[in-house]
Amino acid sequence: MEEQVVQTNKPAKRSFVGIVTSDKMDKTIVVSVSTKKLHRLYKKYVTRVKKCKAHDEKNDAHVGDKVRIVECRPLSKEKCWRLAEIIERAR
Repeated sequence: MEEQVVQTNKPAKRSFVGIVTSDKMDKTIVVSVSTKKLHRLYKKYVTRVKKCKAHDEKNDAHVGDKVRIVECRPLSKEKCWRLAEIIERAR
């Protein structure tokens, strides 16, 4: 009798790079993610900013740090991202 191996193709987890705008909460940071989008009518690039709450287990990140956040399971009502790495520290 042969065993069948079932492969499940999970979608890749999204990740963003952004700047920490708040670290006042315990184990939570607010990250501003900027994207440039082309305006359909005026053909000009418009900057869009999205704020995401991310889980920071060790309270490492501080305001002004450039960080990478990765999608994870919902940790609270608004928090479904976690801190993957600190790319650059604020000066």
